[in-house]
Amino acid sequence: MSTPSTKTLDHIVHLTPPGSVDEVSRQFRELGFQCCPPGGTHAGGLTQNALVVLQDGAYLELISFTHPASHYPPGSPERQKRDADPWAWKEPGWIDYAFLGSSNTSISKLINARAKKDKSGIRYDPEVDGGRERSDGKVLKWRISAPSQDAGRGVAPFFCGDVTPREWRVPLDPPSNAEHPSGVLGIAYVRILVEDDDLSDVTADMTSVIGRSPVYHTSRRVTWVLDTPSTDVAGGRPRLIISVPETEGERWTLEGRGEGIYEVAFLVSSGMKAGQSWTPYGKIVWLKG
Repeated sequence: MSTPSTKTLDHIVHLTPPGSVDEVSRQFRELGFQCCPPGGTHAGGLTQNALVVLQDGAYLELISFTHPASHYPPGSPERQKRDADPWAWKEPGWIDYAFLGSSNTSISKLINARAKKDKSGIRYDPEVDGGRERSDGKVLKWRISAPSQDAGRGVAPFFCGDVTPREWRVPLDPPSNAEHPSGVLGIAYVRILVEDDDLSDVTADMTSVIGRSPVYHTSRRVTWVLDTPSTDVAGGRPRLIISVPETEGERWTLEGRGEGIYEVAFLVSSGMKAGQSWTPYGKIVWLKG
């Protein structure tokens, strides 16, 4: 059996306040994205989502908790489960990202073996089952490989390996689902901010996760080239950029939100407008393909 790739971008997670999936879908439509019908409710009922699928096969997951924590009685099993969710204490915005995993190979064992050999600090927990029931009643199943709690969730990716067919989870058919008024084709880059003192360790960790060294490396910024689940789009493959803050505004964001995704850039078709936009909870950059 061949070793699975650990550098395929699967999706990027955007969190909004509880019960706001419909509202954030409207906001993304106003930005020029085509939002698929609500994806449904995840197993356990804590979160619900809608999807923005892209022609490169990756997608945006617009997610919110179904209820605020105060909805659940203090000390109840439901409240304990809500509080234990890895995204429970995240501020709204770009909060996490996933690489494509495997349903029959342990990604955690693969990465942990690399990390031990590399002498890097990253460690992944054993796989856990996950799933979601779509709004049409179809039940999806997958396996999640996630970095250990002290590894910085949202800096290193989690992995999602489909047990049921991936096309059930990512509705690329009909192709019109991935056609956007803004001309968006796919992901150009995901940029993550870290503290100056952490860049060296994070670089070593991500080298163990991805399985290869960065293609660009300075004392302020490192870059890897990733794959996508579908064919490449005009403009090339997506990049993962990890950097220290480069402006006072970025420094302020890092201090307020902690380490994690700062901005997501999209490739747009020729003739469409490039630039940048802000959702109420995060930065978006448009780049011509």
